[in-house]
Amino acid sequence: MHFINHSLDYPFVVLYSTNMKKNTLSNKDIALQSAFTLFLTKGFLATSMDDIVARSKVSKTNIYYYFKSKEELLLAIVNQLIAHYEQRINYIVSQTELTVQEKLEAVLHILSDTIEQNNYLGGCPFLTLYTQTPIDAVEIRDRIKSFFEKQLHGVELILAQGIARQELKEDLPVKQTAMLIVSSIEGALFLAQASNNQDMIKNLFPTLASMLK
Repeated sequence: MHFINHSLDYPFVVLYSTNMKKNTLSNKDIALQSAFTLFLTKGFLATSMDDIVARSKVSKTNIYYYFKSKEELLLAIVNQLIAHYEQRINYIVSQTELTVQEKLEAVLHILSDTIEQNNYLGGCPFLTLYTQTPIDAVEIRDRIKSFFEKQLHGVELILAQGIARQELKEDLPVKQTAMLIVSSIEGALFLAQASNNQDMIKNLFPTLASMLK
């Protein structure tokens, strides 16, 4: 099996990039962008509302008009991230003309490309935010858990499609293999960030391909 290098054209919602230009955004979006950057590079607990005000140049009164607390800001960011990734992954799963190899490669690129452009503390934004979310912020933690469950389900669907199309072995354990793929992706994202070595992500592609032969 060989993962080819190509890009896909698909619709996606706007993700609050740490490099997004402010002049195209409303005050609400600027506040979200600034909080997004600070939470993922400085840490949720270490970031104060004053930090967000200072970075965004949006008044505290204006920010509080939209968000009553840091937790509300965090929930809005998590929902935006989830919408961004789920829409793109679901689109890939639905593309019948792609092989299972191409679909898996596309998923890997979706999860790694955006992350390579930012300086997330934990590699993956969801892992970064989940580990810093207060224990009592149940709604936020549940939303992040739900994303990982849906991500796992998406990979399971791709593997099942591969078996049905005889691209993968019939006796491939779908659930266990999907868990291994997802955990490998998340682990590679963390290690790439911790070691400042993006080759760990790139080297994951041929490794997974070899595993699925």
